[in-house]
Amino acid sequence: DSSKMIFILFLSEVLICRNYMGNIDMSEIDHFMPIMMKTEEDAELSPLVTHGSTHFLYIKHSNLYLVAITKKNTNAALVYSFLYKIVEVFKEYFKSLEEESIRDNFVTVYELLDEVMDFGLPQTTDSKILLEYITQQGHKLEIGAPRPPATVTNAVSWRSEGIKYRKNEVFMDVIESVNLLVSATGSVLRSEILGSIKLKVVLSGMPELRLGLNDKVLFEITGREKSKSVELEDVKFHQCVRLSRFENDRTISFIPPDGESELMSYRLNTTVKPLIWIESMIEKFSHSRVEIKVKARSQFKSRSTANNVTILVPVPSDADSPKFKTSTGHAKWLPEKSAVEWTIKSFPGGKEYMMRAHFGLPSVESDEQEAKRPITVNFEIPYFTVSGIQVRYLKIIEKSGYQALPWVRYITQSGDYQFSICISDTRGEGGTLILQLFSLIH
Repeated sequence: DSSKMIFILFLSEVLICRNYMGNIDMSEIDHFMPIMMKTEEDAELSPLVTHGSTHFLYIKHSNLYLVAITKKNTNAALVYSFLYKIVEVFKEYFKSLEEESIRDNFVTVYELLDEVMDFGLPQTTDSKILLEYITQQGHKLEIGAPRPPATVTNAVSWRSEGIKYRKNEVFMDVIESVNLLVSATGSVLRSEILGSIKLKVVLSGMPELRLGLNDKVLFEITGREKSKSVELEDVKFHQCVRLSRFENDRTISFIPPDGESELMSYRLNTTVKPLIWIESMIEKFSHSRVEIKVKARSQFKSRSTANNVTILVPVPSDADSPKFKTSTGHAKWLPEKSAVEWTIKSFPGGKEYMMRAHFGLPSVESDEQEAKRPITVNFEIPYFTVSGIQVRYLKIIEKSGYQALPWVRYITQSGDYQFSICISDTRGEGGTLILQLFSLIH
C-alpha cells in the first residue's frame, strides 16, 4: 500500500495535486510548509514529517517540493523511489522540472499522474513507454476511448513489441567510480568503489540476454578459482532482470529495454591502493611568495594509460603573478577557484612527472578556510576496472535466430576524491610544508 496523495508545491503554493483514494482531506497539505519552516529553524531537517496521523514524505527538486501523503505504515523506500522516478519522467517530457514547466503543462502533468499510479499503487513509470501514448501536444478528440499500447498491460512493460533493426548489436559499459578521502596525516578515511553496468541495446524483436560475471558467490557454487572472483555489495538491478533466477543460480537473465538503460549498479567497500602517487611540497614565505612542487608517479602497469588526469592544487586566494614549469602536460592558474590545475592528457603506467608553480603573496594574514581546502585528482582509465569485475559471457537469444554482436567496454574513473592538507603557518623565510598524498586506486 503506497501513497494516497501526490502534491507538487512551489514555495507554499500548491501547483498540482492528485488524490488517488479519496480518503485523506485535501487540506492536510496546509500543515506541510509550517512544519518544514519550523524544522529548518530548529536545524532538524528530516525527509519525513508528521502531523497527527498524517505522514508527509517529500523530496526537493529545483524550486519545487514533491510531497506524498499517507496515513498508513507505507513502505517509505518505495515512496521515495516513486517520487524520484516522477522527477525523471517529468524531465524527459519537459527537459527541466521547475515551477514554469509545471504551469505550462498542467494537462500533460495530470495525464502522467493518472498513468504512473493507480489507487495508491505505482504502475508504469518508464518514460519511453509513456511517450508512446501520452504526447506533449495532448490528445486529439477521438470517438471512443483510446486504447493504451499493449506494452502497458504486458508482463514486459519496459519494452515495446515489433522493434526492428537492420543491424543488431548490444553495447555494454562497465564503469567504476572510485571515492577516496585521505586525512592530513595520510590515512584513508573513506574508500569505496561505485560500479555501474550500462546498456545500449539495438536489437529486433523480444530478445533474451544472459550475462555472466566473475561473481564470488557463483564461483563458490561452481568451485571455480576464488582469487579471480569479485564479491559485489549493494547490488541493484533494473526491473527487467529476473530476480528469482539470480537468487537461485546467480544468472543475470533479462529482456532488455530498447536503447540506453542502466542494467545494474553495485558498491564495494574496500581500501584501494594508489594508482597515481602524488607528493607535494609547498613553501610559503610570509610577505613575499608561495612555491609549490608536485610530483606525480603512475604505479599501474605500463600497458594501461590514464587519460585526462587533472591535479587541482589550492593556493591562497590573494596569490598573483603565477609562473609554471612542467615536465609534461600543462599547468594554469584558475583565479576563480584559487587553484593551480595541472592537466596531463595521457599518463602511461610506470611514469613520473613534475610540476613547479611560483606565486606572489602580497597579504600577510592567511585565511583559515583556505587551509581546509583539499587537493583533488580526476582521471579516467579505459580497458580497466579497479574491482577486477569481468564479463565472462553475454548471450543473446531471440526466437527469429538472427545474429547479433555484443560489445563490452571497461572504464575506471575518479569519483569524489579529496585529500586533506596539513597546513603549518610559517611567518619567516624558508618555512616548508611537505604533503604525501595517497591518490587513486590499486
